[in-house]
Amino acid sequence: MIRFEGLSELLSLDGALVATYPRPVRHACDNHSMRVLVVEDEVRLAEAVQRGLEAEGFAVDVVHDGAEGFVMAEAQAYDAIVLDILLPGMNGYKVCAELRAADNWTPILMLTAKDGEYDQAEALDTGADDFLSKPFSYVVLVARLRAIIRRGGAPRPPVLEVGNLRLDPSTRSVTRDEASIALSPREFVLLETLMRRAPEVIPRYDLLDAVWGIETDVDANVLDVYVGYLRKKIDHPFGRSSLETIRGVGYRMVGNA
Repeated sequence: MIRFEGLSELLSLDGALVATYPRPVRHACDNHSMRVLVVEDEVRLAEAVQRGLEAEGFAVDVVHDGAEGFVMAEAQAYDAIVLDILLPGMNGYKVCAELRAADNWTPILMLTAKDGEYDQAEALDTGADDFLSKPFSYVVLVARLRAIIRRGGAPRPPVLEVGNLRLDPSTRSVTRDEASIALSPREFVLLETLMRRAPEVIPRYDLLDAVWGIETDVDANVLDVYVGYLRKKIDHPFGRSSLETIRGVGYRMVGNA
């Protein structure tokens, strides 16, 4: 058993970057077989995250340069990668895109700017599995890592298709029946999240996190408003009902409705 009761002080070394609170004592063996690569150029933050994850039982490697992170990710087998965007050598988007181009589908959790919806959209577009906005809670970091590790590193197609609805992240274009559909940035991220996980039912809180960020104080009803916006653009003009409501849970995309 490893005690790590001073975690709040440790992770507040870069107080503007990480907000957290003391953690309960945990058994280090909980995540004993999980290996994580942290690519973060802010040394104190990277060291703090490393110590915290190691206290949880993860095996952690840390590098501070994007190019070095790419080499490490290609040379070693990792269960997940924590990847910052602003890195020397090669930025996080480039690292992620190059790994996916090399058919490396290790789950990636990308660190983005707070409230940066374009950062979040680009993180998903380049192949990241999830994102976390700074400042972030350590508890949420661990939970998100576990979640993307559970989902595994399945290949993701560059162009998403659900039925005859087509979304191309690289050109940020959406079409149905060859007709172009114009979406706002938030509508695009919402649709991309739904399509990437189709036909899975996605809980409301997952969608809120994906579109507005983990620390959002946006009212949950805003999600319903944006789902309505999407339906008016991707379904109603085409006589379709591909965006389904699952009462009490969330939403899902289906291909033949």
